[in-house]
Amino acid sequence: MEQRKIYFIGIGGIGMSALARFFMHEGCAVAGYDRTETPLTQRLTEEGAQIHYKDDVRMIPAEFLSPESTVVVYTPAIPEEHSELRMFREQGYECLKRSQMLGVLSEGKFVMAVAGTHGKTTTSTLVAWINSRAAGEGSAFLGGISKNFASNMVLGVGRRLAVEADEFDRSFLRLSPDVAVVTSADADHLDIYGTHEQVKEAFSQFIDRIKPGGALVIKHGVDVEIRNRDIDVYRYSFDEPCDFYAAHVTLLDGGYYRFDVVTPDGVVEDCTLGIPGWVNIENAVAAVALYWCAARGEGKQLHEDALREALEEFSGVKRRFELYVNTRKQVYMDDYAHHPRELSATLTSVKRMFPSRHVTAIFQPHLYSRTKDLYEEFAEALGEADEVVLLPIYPAREEPIEGVTSQLIADRISVPCTIVEREVLAEHIEAMTTDVVISFGAGNIDACCEALARVLSKKA
Repeated sequence: MEQRKIYFIGIGGIGMSALARFFMHEGCAVAGYDRTETPLTQRLTEEGAQIHYKDDVRMIPAEFLSPESTVVVYTPAIPEEHSELRMFREQGYECLKRSQMLGVLSEGKFVMAVAGTHGKTTTSTLVAWINSRAAGEGSAFLGGISKNFASNMVLGVGRRLAVEADEFDRSFLRLSPDVAVVTSADADHLDIYGTHEQVKEAFSQFIDRIKPGGALVIKHGVDVEIRNRDIDVYRYSFDEPCDFYAAHVTLLDGGYYRFDVVTPDGVVEDCTLGIPGWVNIENAVAAVALYWCAARGEGKQLHEDALREALEEFSGVKRRFELYVNTRKQVYMDDYAHHPRELSATLTSVKRMFPSRHVTAIFQPHLYSRTKDLYEEFAEALGEADEVVLLPIYPAREEPIEGVTSQLIADRISVPCTIVEREVLAEHIEAMTTDVVISFGAGNIDACCEALARVLSKKA
């Protein structure tokens, strides 16, 4: 881009911060606003971004106050009445949503997109790592902090670009991928879509945008209409026979697994994933399938030995099935799950990893609207644990909805359940009898992880 100054409204978001890092790497001046200071915004400041935390046009650095030299990028979570966004629009600045900017940056690349209402962050991050280690190329814009790259952005050689394609606000309809994965299409973001049918229609439109001659990898059983007749379509699953699936799955110590990956060309034998959890085998199968499609589309070979090494070396994503304590006496892990299907899949994985052990689930509901739409499903999913601790709802961008609280979920959970304030969570867990503990949520529950790890390490 010709403009050398980029101003971000909502710069602390995981996707926005990846774009900010990209532009700083390209030598652009970067500044922005976010509502709260976080470790992520602190790191961006250390890297050279100018960030403030009050919606006040007077706090915008003077060098960013020229429509001729500044482009504004904003997250769709920012309300229309935000004073800074309103000022930039009124004064004729070029204002782009994050998804629009990502679409611009993906032009000329071989785009490998991962979409889905859950599973997309781990899968896209694993795709980026496989590209780097097994193919020796590729860049990425990710929806989480990769432990291998220590970043949510990857700059590499070659045309491959792995991206997390976000369905929120229909953002993924700005992309035109060469190959794509759809991990799921569950009822979510109903405050935007209205109905589950509209969610599924948006995924159909995303599939329509895959380029002719490209490929779709979709989870077996996902009910989405596929209208694009110019692409190859493949199915994947955990262990149900289809185009791509895992076979001879063996549980190892600590919840890790060894397995074979069956592909249309044969079997990649004796794979071991570097992170634990049954659900992550499914994510790995999806990532291998996308890597296979990319190699096939580019006329390149699939390097099996390098692929095995990449899977074994994968360290995962911050806040995705992240283990803090793992002993025979005490286990603690944290996960970003905030949808009933995600909670159920992760709890199923935990039960398989640690059979016959007592599982305590800590959950911070995310958004009043999501809780209102799905409180019964949340209660059912959390009932797969042996005991539940709920936190009050994290509002994010929303105002409270009358009658919608965590009590809606608590009243319907079939196992023992308590509601506690986040500020006293660590003390509450310390006083409980615990064995395997897992915390869930997309809000600010992650600020409790270190304190929880400390008290549970003492028990271990």
